[in-house]
Amino acid sequence: MTRTVKKPDERREEIIKAARELFHSKEYDKATMQELMKTLNIAKGTIYHYFSSKEELLEAVVEDLMDEELAKKNKLVKESRRKKLNAVETIRFLSTQDRMAEENEEILDMLHQPGNIILHARQLGRYLTRLAPIYAAVIEEGCEQGMFKTDHPLECAEFLLAGIQFLTDVGFYPWTQEEIARRMAAFPSLLEDLLSAPEGAFDFLVE
Repeated sequence: MTRTVKKPDERREEIIKAARELFHSKEYDKATMQELMKTLNIAKGTIYHYFSSKEELLEAVVEDLMDEELAKKNKLVKESRRKKLNAVETIRFLSTQDRMAEENEEILDMLHQPGNIILHARQLGRYLTRLAPIYAAVIEEGCEQGMFKTDHPLECAEFLLAGIQFLTDVGFYPWTQEEIARRMAAFPSLLEDLLSAPEGAFDFLVE
């Protein structure tokens, strides 16, 4: 079969999408680069030109997932503005529409494997760094609306996101479900204090 010559960016994206499908349908440890070569009808040299290892390919897949989720978050913020939601309603809207973990459970669970802890930390840090400004803009709007009071919206967003993520992530800490529940129960009042928000504003996080 004749192989199609594609532009480098197109070929790289094609490999990532195919790997994403493979990692969804098959355990990471059992998936092979050979399967991708066969699916895409490309030579070994081609795939290794873009990704030197399966681990490097996994990182690219995770980056692709997170880029996609960040784009969704930006669209949701724009939608919330069209709906004229206030800042608390917007944060709730963003939270309830977050489906990345459940829709990509098979792939994200791979980050919890002991050998992927550095990759996990690096990608989570990258994601939170890019996600924080989105929430910071919402917090700024909340200050303008008189719902929040802070001179540090970006830092508040970073604390909010990092706190929730790292303190409930069993990939970093061996928390029991009871320990996670205890932390989640405390988050609403902690966020109220952090943002000087109305009492009960963040109770939906526990719900």
